[in-house]
Amino acid sequence: MIEAPSPNRGERRGGALPDLVVIHHTAMASAAAALERLCDPAAAVSCHYLIGEDGRVWRLVPEAARAWHAGAGAWGAVEDVNSRSIGIELANPGPLLGLPPFAEAQMAALEGLLEQVMARWKIPPARVIAHSDMAPGRKADPGSKFDWRRLARRGLSVWAEAGAAGAGGWDAFAAAAERIGYRAPEAGGREAVLAAFRLRFRPGASGPLEPGDVGLAEAVAAAFPCSDGFIDAGGVTT
Repeated sequence: MIEAPSPNRGERRGGALPDLVVIHHTAMASAAAALERLCDPAAAVSCHYLIGEDGRVWRLVPEAARAWHAGAGAWGAVEDVNSRSIGIELANPGPLLGLPPFAEAQMAALEGLLEQVMARWKIPPARVIAHSDMAPGRKADPGSKFDWRRLARRGLSVWAEAGAAGAGGWDAFAAAAERIGYRAPEAGGREAVLAAFRLRFRPGASGPLEPGDVGLAEAVAAAFPCSDGFIDAGGVTT
């Protein structure tokens, strides 16, 4: 672990403790460039951890503090995601270089870090999410090349395989997506949620809503419904 303190931090609001992990990619040319930006007061962005392609891990903000990584968005009933989450950035150029895959050393380092963070804060796998999950239509990272199935096999996130087609069209899909935790933004609405859901659970899928989207969303919602309980200074809050 390399200490690289960022000044871009604050106190978690309302006595909140982290019960989410949000995974990002940097979309910058190198880990060094990302580290410089995440520690630049003028940029006003940060994260708790940055993981390089070679597996090096930098700690920028203590887990007890509020890093500035999530921005606008929500997950379930959580609207101040920064106060309720640990932010992990993966050094990856993303769309700058055609969405390259994530390096093996980087994924292995992420798995080790997630195991520690989730154990420390008792964060369940269903609350390890993508930046795109909590900001549909605004963010698309870590993107379609990120291996969520790999994390799920280690109990570090969740995954569901395509199964029976679902009926009910948009209303059924929207209801299932909401139970998972997705919140439709004002711009893009249900279509933005569909794109975010596909990035996570049907990478490569495109086009109009399909019965397979509905069935898969209903399967994920049944197995992993969103739970917004967390522990603060006064006990369990919902």
